[in-house]
Amino acid sequence: MTTPLLTVEGITLRFGGVTALSGVSFTVLPGELFAIIGPNGAGKTSIFNCLNGVYKPVEGTIALGGERLNGLSPTTIATRGIARTFQNLGLFSHLTVLENILLGRHHVMKTGFLAGAVWWGPARREELAQRRHCEDIIELLELEPYRFQPVALLPYGVRKRVEVARALAMEPRVLLLDEPAAGMNLEESEDMARYIREINEELHVAMILVEHDMHMVMDLAHRVMAMDFGKVLAIGLPHEVRENPAVIEAYLGAAS
Repeated sequence: MTTPLLTVEGITLRFGGVTALSGVSFTVLPGELFAIIGPNGAGKTSIFNCLNGVYKPVEGTIALGGERLNGLSPTTIATRGIARTFQNLGLFSHLTVLENILLGRHHVMKTGFLAGAVWWGPARREELAQRRHCEDIIELLELEPYRFQPVALLPYGVRKRVEVARALAMEPRVLLLDEPAAGMNLEESEDMARYIREINEELHVAMILVEHDMHMVMDLAHRVMAMDFGKVLAIGLPHEVRENPAVIEAYLGAAS
């Protein structure tokens, strides 16, 4: 039996008298594409915020590769191997595509600010090495035509790709994808689904996908977890979750 890469056990999150997550447990296997679905307010984004250290669960544990992540800062968790994209893009619009992706390599760079400003000797060699790493990601996501363009000038669908590329530059063990197809037209959504599949198959990166596009989820995910009101309704293969009565009720109502 394969040992889980990420283990979440019984996490509970409260804001005052409001319980956002209640005893949520799940695992993600190495190389698995795990999806989380649920209506608005189900707790999907709260899980992401717990996984990357923005929120601190009041109960339960989160472990990556057997190492407990509870209480660690978002920066430390990122260095441990969890990277995230955001539904509302967090890119630097005045920087180029390459420069935005290079920001994902910041945690592995050793030279300081002054050496980097001079851009000579070790600092120059280090940045060139990191650029070569970023070029592989640019090629994988077909961003070559936009390499030196400011992000602000790019179409929305391309900017979403740059967001994924920057997260990949961190060399994550688990990649959190927060509604990567949100706001896209059909063609852009299909392209994004193809890139996600290629990342998973070629780089063998475990992923957790939060997405409202059910066609994308059911087509891509190896397993799916459905949630409602901060609780887990079902976990299983896509078709199992899709046909689960509790999931159908949460999405369509008891009358359906």
